Amino acid sequence: MSSRPSPLPNRVDPFGAIHAHPSRGAWMGNRGGRIHEGVRIARLQASRRWIICRLKWKDWRRAVMGEGYTELFFQDEATALAAGHRPCFLCRREAALPFAEAFGEARAEAMDRRLAAERRGAGPIVEPEALAPGAMVEAEGAAFLWDGEALRRWSFEGYGPPRPPGGPFRLLTPVSTLAALRRGYRPETGVSAPS
Repeated sequence: MSSRPSPLPNRVDPFGAIHAHPSRGAWMGNRGGRIHEGVRIARLQASRRWIICRLKWKDWRRAVMGEGYTELFFQDEATALAAGHRPCFLCRREAALPFAEAFGEARAEAMDRRLAAERRGAGPIVEPEALAPGAMVEAEGAAFLWDGEALRRWSFEGYGPPRPPGGPFRLLTPVSTLAALRRGYRPETGVSAPS
């Protein structure tokens, strides 16, 4: 019998907070290395390289929260982007290249520097017309996904039904990532696009 708690504290919400929650999610990532000691989160990041990875890549196998970097899990890519992460250039090159182009910066280090600066403060107040599909905002103390026409309340279990936008809102998705979404980058959300 394992003495490790279950679930582990490695699930990330759109605010960037890390929780222990049984829903693993569809994506994995990290914050530049090891941020855990034993089975607890000891610090926010190891470096400013916050990435979004595939759950499986090639034949790589790791012990979660073992040696090396701390594996973090996200419900979907939009959640990871809102938390301030970007696609990995190693295991998600097919997403990282279009993201970099839409972001307006080809170098990972430059993107990481800009995202780190944007993660430091509260996001700006925005109106719905400033959003793009896949962006997330805060309203009533909760996170909401903008699907292109309506808001959907986020939870670890998925998104709620569409509701009228209202507004204004505090932007959760970093400003530079929102600009990439406005330029056409479309994150995976598991929510069908409006027809």
